[in-house]
Order: sequence, then C-alpha cells, then structure tokens
Amino acid sequence: MSELLVNLSVVFSKPTGISNYATLLLPYLEHLQPTLLTSTNYSNFNCYPIPDNLTPAQGSRGHFDRLVWTQSKLPQIYSKLKSKLLFSPQPEAPLYSNCRYIITVHDVIPLRFPKPSLLKYYHRYYIPQVLAQAQHIICNSNATAKDICDFYNIPARKITPIPLAYDANNFRLLPETINNNQNPPYFLYIGRHDWHKNLHRLIRAFAELKQQLKNDQNYQLWFAGSFNKRNTPKLHSQIKELGIKHQVKFLDYVAHKELPKIINQALAVVFPSLWEGFGFPVLEAMACGTPVITSNLSSLPEVAGNAAILINPYNTREITDAMQQIATNKQLRSQLSIKGLKQVSNFSWEKTGQATTEVLKKYISC
Repeated sequence: MSELLVNLSVVFSKPTGISNYATLLLPYLEHLQPTLLTSTNYSNFNCYPIPDNLTPAQGSRGHFDRLVWTQSKLPQIYSKLKSKLLFSPQPEAPLYSNCRYIITVHDVIPLRFPKPSLLKYYHRYYIPQVLAQAQHIICNSNATAKDICDFYNIPARKITPIPLAYDANNFRLLPETINNNQNPPYFLYIGRHDWHKNLHRLIRAFAELKQQLKNDQNYQLWFAGSFNKRNTPKLHSQIKELGIKHQVKFLDYVAHKELPKIINQALAVVFPSLWEGFGFPVLEAMACGTPVITSNLSSLPEVAGNAAILINPYNTREITDAMQQIATNKQLRSQLSIKGLKQVSNFSWEKTGQATTEVLKKYISC
C-alpha cells in the first residue's frame, strides 16, 4: 500500500523546467513516504518501475506513449498499490478513473502562442478535463494562477500558487571563474529556441548594440539551450543577414553542472521572453551574481523584483538600451549583482517543498 504516488514519467537525462522541478522537489516529499513512478532508481524512496520511453527525449512519440500509459496503466497501478492520491508535477493524469490527483501547471503558453500541431488538441481538450477533474491545482506564480482562471475557467479557490526556487548547491557566485575568464565579454541567453522566447528581437537588439557603443570591444551573444529544428535555422539566417555571425555563439544544451560557470562569466543574462510561467534562468543568474535583463510581463517581475532591468519585450530598442547600460556601466552591474543575490534569498526549495507538502497532506487525509 502506498498512500501517495508521484508520477515521474516526464523526467529524463537532460533535465529542463519540469524535470528539474520534479527532482528538486523530491527531498521535501520524502517524509510523506511516497512511491515514485519512475524508470530510474532513487535512494531513500520506494520506486515502482515504469517504461523509460515516455519522456521528451523521445519527442512526439514519447509524449503520445506517455499519454496512453497515463490513461491505461496508471489507474491500474493506483488501484494495485491502494493509493489515496496521485501527485503529477505536470498537468497530466488519468481521466474518468478512480484516481484522485493533484497536478502542477507551469504555464498556459501553448494557448497564448498556439502552434500548428496536434498538440493544440492536447491543450484545448485534454488539459481542461485534467484541470476540471483534479482535486487541486498547484502553479508556480500568481501570473499562471490568473491564466488558469482566465483560459480554463477554473475557480481561484482550486488553485495554490507556490513559487519555485533554484538549486543553491549548483548556482552560486564563483569568483575564481570570473577572475580566470578568458572569453570576450558576452551576453547570455539560457533556454529553448521557441518562438515566444523572443530570440529574433534579442538578435536584432544585439545587432544594434554596436552602433550605440563608443568603444571597439568585441561583445558577443551566446545561446545556451537545445536546438529547435524549426526555429534555430531561422535564427541562423537572421544572424547571417545582419552580418553578426562572428559575434554569436550557439552552445546547444549545457549540462546543469556546467551552467554556473558560463553564467558567472557573462556580462548579463538576457531573458526577453514574451511570456513565462516562472522563469528559472532569471533566478539562477541572480544566484550567480550576474546582472539580469528580462521582460516586464507575466511572472518575470514576480521573480526579478527590483533586482533586474525590466524591458518591454516587444520593444527592440529597450532591449538594446538595457544591454548598452550593462556594457558601459560597471557600477550598475555591481548594483544589480548585489540586488540579485538579495532577491534570491526569498526563494528556496525548502519553502517550495514545505508549501507543496502541506497541500498534499491535506488531500491525502481527506
């Protein structure tokens, strides 16, 4: 018997948003003695083996197989283990079954920025049913809570916003890497190359930066994140047309443990996304003492507070001006670094874990 099941079917070896959220939350759920549905063994936990082909690593096929498994196999496991509650760190759960569940919703970006794919049916028809049948919904910001109410017509009383956090053991100030930095000064973007990440405006803003600078410093723009077969080629074409190919560097996916060095050595992390459910890169950059330029929309002001330069992401000139300030004003960089380190003290996985545990305990016992 296991009162609480935790569905880790989405976790894979190159973790990004949801995978990081799920794994970093686990230590704070341990005292609830959950059973983890996982293809990986986690010490200190009871683990129930599930297929290893259900993750984003398998692309669309993995997504489809996970949905089939969720509907057909997960209810059987729930009954077999005589569970009282399922916790899913993503908005997926068995429909019209005996499973009582709590889910986490990270954003509703696919509805704000719909793409022509079969996934639109997933977000328009499957997700609304998951939300309606959930015992309760956890989300990661007030902005996302409002979106859930507005887009899915879910009552606010059914939603608990719980801010996320950062891996404090990994993302921290590393003076030795800063002092030994042999790279030219660079601005850094972290994340996928999806359209709503607004990278086409970031590239245009960077191209205009040189015209504003009076010195001949060879500034660069680095992208750390997995390539996208649809959008990345368009970015490469834009860079070539603007004549800045020699100033832009694509790193592809950067391992979790390697990111802090790259962040610490950057002039600033620039994250001009059009919409985010939370925004891990902003928090991780501030934890490294690196200045941040980010959007004044969605959840990003909640994360950044007064510790970043907030810009209108639709205004290329504002992005350029913010980079110009960072490039030329050492005092500003120092001030943002100090403010950022102070801001991140408001976020911790302990706080996130405790708040999540309280929600789960309430619904296990009822």
